[in-house]
Amino acid sequence: MSAKPESTSFPESNSGQLFLGLVFGVAFGFLLQKGGVAKYHVLIGVLLLEDFTVIKVMASAILVGMIGIYVMHRMGMVQYQLPSTRYAANIIGGLIFGAGFGLSGYCPGTNAAAIGQGNFDALAVAAGLIAGSWLFAEVPEKIKKKVQEWGDYGKLTLHELLDLQRGTVAVLTAIALIILLIVVEWLAPR
Repeated sequence: MSAKPESTSFPESNSGQLFLGLVFGVAFGFLLQKGGVAKYHVLIGVLLLEDFTVIKVMASAILVGMIGIYVMHRMGMVQYQLPSTRYAANIIGGLIFGAGFGLSGYCPGTNAAAIGQGNFDALAVAAGLIAGSWLFAEVPEKIKKKVQEWGDYGKLTLHELLDLQRGTVAVLTAIALIILLIVVEWLAPR
């Protein structure tokens, strides 16, 4: 007798994961567009410290997401899946991301939302994102592995680094984000 293969529920299957990714991606893009952060002048405004809409939207999203994930983890609904902390790879990636954002005025998420709202300039940025992804894929595995080894600290978290409880770090981060939102609103040009 052959053993019956274990079946996976829809959300855990590859198709389910892709579908959920699509649903959450569309929802995220919709919220970016409604928040006004898919507009070129708003994104450039944050880089020039003239428009703080992006900071307000992203800080609010981080705050809500952090609290939601913390509560769902405490209820046993989700498990943390932590990648390794790799300083060299993060610094190099951050520099490339920052240069692309500064030159184009879009990040990948806002670029997709901008295409969705009909900003044709975002199509050129999408071509650049695809070309950059292809280029990265062509980097020899040996080089990628070497860069990822530089500054690899394993699965390091902020609460471990600060030697505090996870909940304490969540509360302190929430307070810091709320203060940031108040200060940014106060500094915003009228």
